[in-house]
Formats: sequence, structure tokens, C-alpha cells
Amino acid sequence: MGECSAEKTEKLTITDEMSGRRLDAVISSALEDYSRSFIQKLFENGGIIVNGSVCTEKKKKAATGDEVEVIIPEPEIIDVEPEDIPIHIVYEDDDLLVVDKPAGMVVHPAPGNYSGTLVNALMYHCGDKLSSINGVIRPGIVHRIDKDTSGLLMVAKNDAAHGELSRQLSEHSITRRYKAIVYSNIKEDDGTVDKPIGRDPRNRLRNAVTEINSKRAVTHYRVLERFGNFTLIEASLETGRTHQIRVHMAYMKHPLLGDSLYGPQNNKLGARRQMLHAGVLGFVHPASGEYMEFESPLPDDFEAVLVKLRKAGI
Repeated sequence: MGECSAEKTEKLTITDEMSGRRLDAVISSALEDYSRSFIQKLFENGGIIVNGSVCTEKKKKAATGDEVEVIIPEPEIIDVEPEDIPIHIVYEDDDLLVVDKPAGMVVHPAPGNYSGTLVNALMYHCGDKLSSINGVIRPGIVHRIDKDTSGLLMVAKNDAAHGELSRQLSEHSITRRYKAIVYSNIKEDDGTVDKPIGRDPRNRLRNAVTEINSKRAVTHYRVLERFGNFTLIEASLETGRTHQIRVHMAYMKHPLLGDSLYGPQNNKLGARRQMLHAGVLGFVHPASGEYMEFESPLPDDFEAVLVKLRKAGI
């Protein structure tokens, strides 16, 4: 199986928060679908341009104001192989699955990440019983969650189920509730962020609240627990833009703990990824018409951070 697309270029302006880190690490953390080894090969092959000049020094430190271009070559026709990777299936029938994805797992293959993804695991588990609407790289994938976000997502086994679930997504009728730990104390008990999201005009490796080439994005939130300098919230998605919760909370000056792309690079609580968990997923079954809702408990690393916060009272 294979899929081709043209060469593309991503642009990045180094901010103060990124300065001082290795450039390959900065780029790979921003381009979540591509592995660090893939980014390092781009250095070797002349695919990283810094301030107009080719950069082959993988260990080069990022400096504030540097203009970086990342040239992603046209991918070769690839084989996406089934892999016997354990996955936590919460629900399964002839039309769909609900999977509880661990943090750190990429949802679908991309250059540098052709193995070890959720799709590789699904192909092993389901064989050829996955929808084809999103092509050979994303069989069955109706929606996605970020690599370092944990929790629930639905997978379609046939095109009819995929089409109906996609319709529900477009009509904003699917229930998606996340738990997140954010910086600072949110004073209001609840609220809504209704701000459009598009590519960050100053940093094309991120998204941002912007009026330029953007789409409406709506996030509802409510406070679950306060710790003084941090807040545990539940966020509900009305729309589903890339990095939506991360972007909206950063816009509110409450970036997610552990989110080095939109918030502080380092934290003292041991969070190795953004503290974001897709805990509740509900939808109308595409065949039966029955409303179904599933809940995923917080993973151990998330719970460990909450224990530290409750003990420290910070």
C-alpha cells in the first residue's frame, strides 16, 4: 500500500522559549508526525535551511529570531505493514472500534514514523476490515488525537460507518471531553473560548488563534480542582481543530502543563508530555442508531502529577 504527495516546506521562527535547545529537538517536537531520526536525516540531506543557508549541523543550538525552513521531501510509495502491537480496545463490533490510545503513540504513519503507529496495530488486529475513505496511510481513522495525548478515539471498519461518524463530527454532535492540567489559577468556574484557529503566522509549525486562513473553533471548559499555580479542568470540544485545546488554553494564558510547543519548555512536576487525556467519547452508532458513550480513566503518569500537586499544594 502507498500514498504520494508533493514536497512541502514548513517554516519556523525560533522564539525565546525555544532558544538554547538543539535545533533537531525543537523541530521534531513541533512536527509531531515526524520522528527525530527523520528530522536528523533532513539535516544530512540538505533539507534544513536556517536564515537562508543549508544547515547540516544536527547539534546546532536554536537561537531567538532564527528563520528555519524544513523541506519535507515527496514521500516514496511505502508499505504500511501490520504489526503485533498491543492496543487497548474498549469496544468493538462489525462497524467500529473504540480504542484507548496511550501517550507517545502516533495515530497514523508519516515519513519517519511508518511503524509502531496505531494504524499498524489496527491492521494486525482487523486485517482488511478497516474503512478506506482516508486512504491507505489512515485506514479506519475517523479522527485523531495528538501523539502525546492519551485517551479515546473511534475507528471505522467500513466506509458506511466512516461516512456517518464523519457526518456527526462535522455537525458537532459527538461528545468529546478531555481532562487537562493547566498553568495558573483559572478564576472562573467555567467558560467558553470561541476563537478561530489556523497556522501561526509567526511560526508555521504551530497553530494559533488568528483571523488569517483560519476556521472557527469552540472549546468549553470547567474547573474540576484548583492547586494555586495549576488548575485541573475538563474541556469539551464543540469543533475539532488540530491542537485545539492546547491552542485555546495557551491563548488564555493557561498553557497545558508539559506542553513544550505552546507553553514552558521545562517543568518541575515531572510531566514528560502535555497533561491532556481524552476521557469521554460519545456518539450515535452508525448502524443501530443507539447513543453510546465510553469513559477512560486517567493514565498513571497523569495521576502521578495530580498526586504531587495535591501533596505540594502549589
